[in-house]
Amino acid sequence: MTLSCLVTAFWLGWHGLAQLDFGYSVGYDLLEIDQHIQRFGPTNQYRTGFGDTSREQHLTLFGQIVDAIQNQGEGLAEIQYYVHHNGKNASATLLREPEVIHLQDVANLISFFNQAAIVSILVLVVLGVIYRRSGWRPPTPKQILLGTLITLAVVGLFLLLVGPTQSFYWLHTKVFPENHQWFFYYQESLMTTLMKAPDLFGFIAVLWGIVALILFGLGQWLLQKLLQAKR
Repeated sequence: MTLSCLVTAFWLGWHGLAQLDFGYSVGYDLLEIDQHIQRFGPTNQYRTGFGDTSREQHLTLFGQIVDAIQNQGEGLAEIQYYVHHNGKNASATLLREPEVIHLQDVANLISFFNQAAIVSILVLVVLGVIYRRSGWRPPTPKQILLGTLITLAVVGLFLLLVGPTQSFYWLHTKVFPENHQWFFYYQESLMTTLMKAPDLFGFIAVLWGIVALILFGLGQWLLQKLLQAKR
């Protein structure tokens, strides 16, 4: 029950943050992504003019990527950025084919996550019914807190020993298809430049973790109230 609640909390946190583009506008300023784009945008080997694009356009482009991966990858290849050159407005597609394929893999992963969350919600409902009918006691807040702290300590120790960047890369090798590119240098990928990868991913991971743990705590409190109401 606790595990199902945790999966559900992370799922709700993900989709909730997706509505806010994962706080990109905040991370944009904190990580100085504007300066990063001005530095590496002009060095791209396949696209030109991105270094001259504005903050508003960067926020829009990231939002379009989020919308696409949240909708099975629909529209990824059509995302465009606009530049003013020699008195004329010009446009170019933001993503190259390897980047579209990678983001499609991300969209597929989100779809799988959605399915896992549905299973978790069903498990919560079924276990809730069983607990109420059987009169079983749900885990106490102390037990839940202890289990959560142990889990966080194990994950934190792993990240400390391996390193967050190496852990991030290792996870990619296990999650994404072997023949699909997932690592991109700034000079070959406007996507990576736009996101100042992997810095932005760290920011999003922390934000997601905080939101998910808050939702997890609220969910556990609600379960306690519902399961104890009958007794």
